[in-house]
Amino acid sequence: MASSSPRRVELLAQIGITPDQIDPADIDETPLEAEMPARLAQRLASSKAAVVAERHPEDVVLAADTVVAVGRRLLEKPADEAEARRFLKLLSGRNHRVFTGIAVVAEGRTTWRVVDTRVTFKHLSDAEIDAYVATGEWRGKAGGYGIQGRAAAFVQRIVGSHPAVMGLPLFETSNLLYGTGWRPAA
Repeated sequence: MASSSPRRVELLAQIGITPDQIDPADIDETPLEAEMPARLAQRLASSKAAVVAERHPEDVVLAADTVVAVGRRLLEKPADEAEARRFLKLLSGRNHRVFTGIAVVAEGRTTWRVVDTRVTFKHLSDAEIDAYVATGEWRGKAGGYGIQGRAAAFVQRIVGSHPAVMGLPLFETSNLLYGTGWRPAA
């Protein structure tokens, strides 16, 4: 698995999959000029899978990347508390989209999918934003929140894949893995 995300490992465990090895890909995640959010998620997931597949050419490699967007505006991982607050204020009372790209490399062939999930946040008070930022849950999370934690209370509606918002769409991941001929060890 080309990720060090404990959430992704936990999500895989939900469907009975345990990675044989965790080997994070260290790539530049800077968006290209005018790159659309869905394309960015796909490119990053595919790039991560390719980098790790070069190191493990005989293995099946799974990679993923999650991108949060309000319109065309990307909300990456906040650099600090001030940016986390700005992101949460922007998300407050509105819809946003979470694009999760997944890629699998097996026998030199890459297959990929991008899952688009729409999330609606309730209106957040300054006190709610401050309390959430104080938890530190926003650190390292695209969009400045983790739906699997306290931010779950902010979600009015979700249309799409809940596990994709957490970082790994399980239905699509399972289909990609099984589509390569991969099967879990008995």
